[in-house]
Amino acid sequence: MTMSDPQSYEILIVPEYTDDKAPAAGEGATGASVRGAAARGSDGGGPGAAIRSAVVTATGETGETGYPRYAGDGMVADIDPRTKAVEGLLVDGSELAYGLSARVAERGTDT
Repeated sequence: MTMSDPQSYEILIVPEYTDDKAPAAGEGATGASVRGAAARGSDGGGPGAAIRSAVVTATGETGETGYPRYAGDGMVADIDPRTKAVEGLLVDGSELAYGLSARVAERGTDT
């Protein structure tokens, strides 16, 4: 992890069947999945709405995937800071349930 890597992200768990063509709502969200399929959608309770979210912060460790590890709010994620892809994810100590994917949004920093 370098000083230029983001220190925190927001992870949004969304159903995989979301409309990949819809622009992601919010603060520069990037579609990413631990299974490699992009998952984007609109917020507001319909298809594509996040069913869970967590703010994760850098732990200073490297995960098993070789990417920086982030943790918080019951989630532990290995995130590629260049592509914003979630390369590994545990939710409450378990792998992400089939049919769900993770979307990440970079959090603002106070410097």
